[in-house]
Amino acid sequence: MEIARKPRLSLLRIIEMNIGFFGLQFSFGLQQANMGPIYGFLGADEATMPLLWLAGPMTGLIIQPIIGAMSDRTNSRFGRRTPYFLIGAIICTISLFLMPYSSALWMAASLLWILDAGNNITMEPYRAYVADRLVPEQRSIGFLTQSAFTGLAQTLSYLAPTLLTAFVAQDVLDDNGIPVIVRIAFIIGAILSISTIVWSVLRVPELPMTDDEVAVLEKKPLTVKATLAEILDAIRDMPKPMRQLAVAMLCQWYAMFAYWQYVTFAVGRALYDTSDPSSAAFREATLTTQQAGALYNFIAFLSALVLIPIVARLGARMVHAACLTASGIAMLLLPGVETPAGLFVLMLGIGVGWAGMMGNTYVMLADSIPAERNGIYMGIFNMFIVIPMLIQTLTMPLIYNPVLGGDPRNVLMLGGLLMIAGAIATLFVDAGHRVPREQKPIIG
Repeated sequence: MEIARKPRLSLLRIIEMNIGFFGLQFSFGLQQANMGPIYGFLGADEATMPLLWLAGPMTGLIIQPIIGAMSDRTNSRFGRRTPYFLIGAIICTISLFLMPYSSALWMAASLLWILDAGNNITMEPYRAYVADRLVPEQRSIGFLTQSAFTGLAQTLSYLAPTLLTAFVAQDVLDDNGIPVIVRIAFIIGAILSISTIVWSVLRVPELPMTDDEVAVLEKKPLTVKATLAEILDAIRDMPKPMRQLAVAMLCQWYAMFAYWQYVTFAVGRALYDTSDPSSAAFREATLTTQQAGALYNFIAFLSALVLIPIVARLGARMVHAACLTASGIAMLLLPGVETPAGLFVLMLGIGVGWAGMMGNTYVMLADSIPAERNGIYMGIFNMFIVIPMLIQTLTMPLIYNPVLGGDPRNVLMLGGLLMIAGAIATLFVDAGHRVPREQKPIIG
């Protein structure tokens, strides 16, 4: 059986196999913290700004299921998943380097499409790689370690512009109105994106495939027709717990995407009484939001570590519902904050929720899918993330002014209600129990 041949990994090896996730999530953190302000600096309109974020959900919707199916069918000298890590990391590195040199909205939006394509090529095989490598009782450690690296990487990416003000003043702008500290932060992200992936690949290589696995793989040709057919078959045969997760994922990812887009603008109004992206007050609001983002990601990093024994004892389902509830309460309270200190206190709830979203959902997923389809189901599961983002992107311009009063603070309150709805939906998912189910083995 495929599970029996897997060696148990030491904690150090589990950490090393997830180092590459640090670089990947540093890239995502730079996007979350800076794309809204960059769009604002380049003259974007608040109501229609979500349309400029279409890159993430669209590339994820198209790329991840395809890459997932392809990686399940790949058998190269470099491994099953590794070629995709490296290709995606190279694309990310180039895009991160060029992003802060954007001279117009179309250029920044175009580079975001390329950057997100690279991130998605890397992301799905990485999650499948962790599921491939670990025995069932170590999966929670593996995915929560990924969650911890997500928190740590995004802490540093959010905090990078603030730390760089020790060397370059925040009001030093390039010819396009983008702060120089943002440019330097993206260059750092470009270096980390490729170097950390290479480290993980070299330190914890993939397991060689057994003769039975190779025989099964040879019956699944790596062609476009076969890949698309495999995706359709996998969707048709999707395990019931995975289908049940769809509702919770819709709520939590709609809320979180809206949060990333509008939190800087909400903080600008709540704490600095400004809605003008060209003002010094807005640049101050941007730094305050980035500091708050760094804090919630650091809390996510610590929370992920704390959650490992808690999830082992209580199961991922109950713990995740509690995490989403904490995040929802924080979003509901955030528009009423009057001081930066009050904002930072609320980051406790956002951080706990983010840790759960990046760890617990994958523990529940790995608990319910067959091992030989790790890649494709990880890719399809990403649709549960990007479709809510796509829905948010298309609906927010329609409701921003007539329903939400053109106020970004109301967007965050809507997000809070959705997070709590997601917590309730999580309780109905038949996965993430106290005792993890074994994945079905590959049958030759």
